[in-house]
Amino acid sequence: MDKRRRVVITGMGVVAPNGSNLEAFEEAIKAGKSGIAHYPELAELNFKSQIGGKPHVTEEEKQEKLPSFIANKVKKNGVIFACLAGLEAWNDAGLEINPGAYNHKTGMIIGSGALGLDTPINEQINMIDAGNHRRLGSRSVPESMSSGAGAYLNSILGLTGRVLTNSSACITGSEAILQGYEQIRYGKMERMVCGSTEGDGKYIWAGFDAMRILCSDSNDNPTFGSRPMSSTSSGFVPSGGAGVMILESLEAAEARGAKIYAEIIGGDVNSGGQQNGGTMTAQNPDAVVECIRRSLETAEINANQIDLISGHLTSTKGDPFEIKNWVDALELPRDKFPLVNTPKSMIGHCVAGAGSIETIACALQLSGGFVHPNINLDEVHPDITSLVNEEKLPKQLVKKELDIIIKANFGFGDLNCCLVLKRFNK
Repeated sequence: MDKRRRVVITGMGVVAPNGSNLEAFEEAIKAGKSGIAHYPELAELNFKSQIGGKPHVTEEEKQEKLPSFIANKVKKNGVIFACLAGLEAWNDAGLEINPGAYNHKTGMIIGSGALGLDTPINEQINMIDAGNHRRLGSRSVPESMSSGAGAYLNSILGLTGRVLTNSSACITGSEAILQGYEQIRYGKMERMVCGSTEGDGKYIWAGFDAMRILCSDSNDNPTFGSRPMSSTSSGFVPSGGAGVMILESLEAAEARGAKIYAEIIGGDVNSGGQQNGGTMTAQNPDAVVECIRRSLETAEINANQIDLISGHLTSTKGDPFEIKNWVDALELPRDKFPLVNTPKSMIGHCVAGAGSIETIACALQLSGGFVHPNINLDEVHPDITSLVNEEKLPKQLVKKELDIIIKANFGFGDLNCCLVLKRFNK
């Protein structure tokens, strides 16, 4: 007897460079609105890449939406973003904030990246170097630890089920959602708050700039900097933000009459072992293909059922290799290949926050019947057009009923994660 349960998305919240809430984000991705800007401070600090994506969260928003002890005391942007996105998702799902009222079948997994390097770290370093470390305060450790974002969010929600944290480079967000899906799918949880967050600023972005993998040719035209799949791509644009989803078993969602955005029907995560072409910064293509194919197997679908690929596609030299992996994995003729897009052209690469924000974009497209554009794609890379037809890479908004989207993220350390989402049908 198959005891696996259906898992649906009942609430979503997002803080992204082009929209600090779900409604604004949806409007932005439909309109092809970029949230990338130039930051003079980076020029003053001799950064080669002086652009990035910082969510615009006002002090008024923080005071209105967050408890005062977080709005007034917590400094790390990654924590603030996670709390804002998590509360929006919880409220969007129609759930009541009543700490301790939910049983052990409601839990949370909020992943994070470099919380310790978030913007306010300079204040802490200055105190330590001046011999004033005792002035750091009681929040310096919980704000910087990997589980800090989830811990602060749960200080509001008071959930008593499994409360976990993951940190897996660029797959963090999609992996968090996959793990939450599996907790519900196999009966361990009824409801999971799933997502991820990443702060922003010079201390997180400096290391990437030193690696020379960031876009440095668009300092005077920042919104053009992130151009996935383009022949002129010159590096990714770093950014910050958070995305959070409420996942529930279909039974739990229907029992309380919840709205349903979409259904998660499968997924897979693996590592290429940094072998056979895989390295700390590049993927083993065999492992990518296997991850995609195993995702289809777990979802019990065929490749020809996919309407849209939401790729990782970072605006680097790796984009053509990623498309080749999709072509090899799906084995579809050019005219049957799915549409391909990524929000990174509009929001940059949110690193640990990327997968969750991008999965929210997928759910919005499924529920809203549209395909958001790939902006800045005037010149498609020839190695990509040699594999797929250019019309499969939409440059304008497409209004289209979608049934199945496959979402992928690939991360440093040769890590891979795929999710399969389906338009909800009873």
